[in-house]
Amino acid sequence: MLAEIRQFFADRAVLEVETPLLSNSIGTDPQLEFFTAEYRLLPTRQTLFLQTSPEFAMKRLLAAGSGCIYQIGKAFRNGESGRFHNPEFTMLEWYRVGFSLPQLMDEIAGLIGHLFREQPLQETQRVSYQDAFFSHTGLDPLVFSYPDYCAYARQSELPEAVTICGHDHALWLDFLFSHKVQPHLGNNALCMVYGYPACQSSLARINEHNALVSDRVEVFINGVELGNGYHELTDADEQNKRFDKELAIRQQQKLPVSVKDQRLVAALASGLPQCSGMAIGLDRLLMLLSGSHSINEVLSFPIHRA
Repeated sequence: MLAEIRQFFADRAVLEVETPLLSNSIGTDPQLEFFTAEYRLLPTRQTLFLQTSPEFAMKRLLAAGSGCIYQIGKAFRNGESGRFHNPEFTMLEWYRVGFSLPQLMDEIAGLIGHLFREQPLQETQRVSYQDAFFSHTGLDPLVFSYPDYCAYARQSELPEAVTICGHDHALWLDFLFSHKVQPHLGNNALCMVYGYPACQSSLARINEHNALVSDRVEVFINGVELGNGYHELTDADEQNKRFDKELAIRQQQKLPVSVKDQRLVAALASGLPQCSGMAIGLDRLLMLLSGSHSINEVLSFPIHRA
């Protein structure tokens, strides 16, 4: 699988790169937990972070003029273990300079189709988030109605959603999407869901024609989420504001302190080219390619045996 992926990008003149696993900063997303490590260069000590994604460093390369790039490497997320999760996992991430989101989606379909060519999938599906969410819940994901969401949760025997999500629109969307929409996506097919609500646009550009949605896509096969992509946000001031908002949420929820990546903000300010990028979890992809039930079946040493 790794050889096929590398050949796919070599044929398209996309450069393979490496970026650090240890960094001085980390993402601010309140839904991600991270690992820290203590760096001792006596007499000083410094906390470093194991990266949850190579995204920030790769964007710094893009801003420095690298052109189109991809990376296959390890990523780390704390507190994640289960059928589809391991705290250490392998990620494919790539960025295409000058690509729109539809062009990126074409390339995603090309890569997945190539990898599944010996066990062909059905025709690729493309559906907007709003259409997918409404068809399975009857709710409009772009306009938050707390009473309607609560009524649906109780009717669907998910009363815990009211307590968990409160008045947080983004939390409601994540909860209901994972329980009521995602299981139905991509029945023996690649399903690409695009146009995520703007409140879920941490690193994506807001759509220029509809401020209620972001230029974001997620891909699924047989209800399994494989990856997440964006038409990347290039506005340094806007990105800085989004980081600060997430940091405030982390503080409010008493989550571990995150360190904002000032180098990424500086790179955006220096000029990030218009580009689209995608990240895919390769352990999950190999699980589907091999017909395995769990990613533990495709990992040499899952966390309980590491």
